[in-house]
Amino acid sequence: MKKKVMSLEQRIDNKSVVVGILGLGYVGLPLAREFVMAGVQVVGFDIDASKVKKLNSGKSILKTVPDAEVRAMVQSKKFRATADMAEIRKVDAVLICVPTPLTANREPDMQYVEISCRTIAKYLQKGQLISLESTTYPGTTRELMQPILEASGLKAGKDFYLAYSPEREDPGNKHFTTRTIPKVVGGICPTCARLAHKLYALAIKTMVPVSSVEAAEAAKIVENVYRCINIAMVNELKMVFDRMGIDVWEVIRAASTKPFGFQPFYPGPGLGGHCIPIDPFYLTWKARQYGMPTRFIELAGEINTDMPHYVIHKVMEALNGRKKSLNGAKVLVLGLAYKPDIDDVRESPSLELIELLKARGAKVDYNDPYLPQTHKMREYDLKMKSVKLTAAKVKSYDCILISTNHTDYDYKWIVKNAKLVVDTRNACAAVKTGRSKIVKA
Repeated sequence: MKKKVMSLEQRIDNKSVVVGILGLGYVGLPLAREFVMAGVQVVGFDIDASKVKKLNSGKSILKTVPDAEVRAMVQSKKFRATADMAEIRKVDAVLICVPTPLTANREPDMQYVEISCRTIAKYLQKGQLISLESTTYPGTTRELMQPILEASGLKAGKDFYLAYSPEREDPGNKHFTTRTIPKVVGGICPTCARLAHKLYALAIKTMVPVSSVEAAEAAKIVENVYRCINIAMVNELKMVFDRMGIDVWEVIRAASTKPFGFQPFYPGPGLGGHCIPIDPFYLTWKARQYGMPTRFIELAGEINTDMPHYVIHKVMEALNGRKKSLNGAKVLVLGLAYKPDIDDVRESPSLELIELLKARGAKVDYNDPYLPQTHKMREYDLKMKSVKLTAAKVKSYDCILISTNHTDYDYKWIVKNAKLVVDTRNACAAVKTGRSKIVKA
């Protein structure tokens, strides 16, 4: 076994290692880019044949990874994509970057991780390193993945190496890249941890080793539970201060001037993205197995998941104030992505807002400069296309609902032409004229 360890370690050291990345989405593709830029050979695996074909032709599937970068990856001969999972046999490491959503009962849906592990187990070779990147509950790597992989007849820590290193992607963040975001890594044994650390260090600037896979899994959960709870707090304060006639955004702005002991979080129409709306429920589910209630976390989750309903209530109130019913009203939702200036709709509150509006009889359209049409998702299939923004079009709607505050929008122009604007993001804060048309939600 020592010879095998040294062989893999030597390949890492001389950059002859071949890295396989399973799942070429918002996590996998940026990670592939960083390894390629570091001079490492990468094979990208994805079950979507159309995605594979597009990437191999040098075209990107993500706004955050431009076509020019994918083209350079392909032309360097350091990257290729494939849907042939049998090629897992040929790589030295497999980094798993697949979704970990929730079930309808808000419990962990591990089917994509399980399917990935069963696939890898069919082709697993001695000396390979397997690392999970997907956000999950503490215990996943050792309790779920390890038995599936060891069904191959190979033993983790002896015949192959198993690690966990959570993704920390923040699509659209101009201050941090995959390379510059510190990378937490833990292994099921010291050798696994050391090899995973060395591999990731080829592409990532700062490594953060921890003592176990469980510690690494828990670190990722804590990061996002922290954000979930603080966002829930300001969402609740928004509703309280609204009753008091106080602008929560003004309050947060004032509180932010304190140079210590305060970090600003901002309210919105609900949580979006793959991590923050999901991670707290992963932890509460796991905590129940230990007989530990997580009341604080569950309350935060309830507040955040209820925010789209609060927004719809504000839309109804605003329309009623103008002697208009939501039933039959024409509503334009601005922004489909879960945050500004990206094309990522994972868990976006805009999707639920559209469904809630339609359920109440509204005639709904949307506009998003980054998403010309909707696509089928696990829970939604809206079959809608982004409408073009013209003065006449904006004037034709009974309500403009700002769900995502893209910087592309001219909010002054929108308010000027709209009959009513319900603003969930304080996007119209700088608009001076037409304030009577704006309702904050």
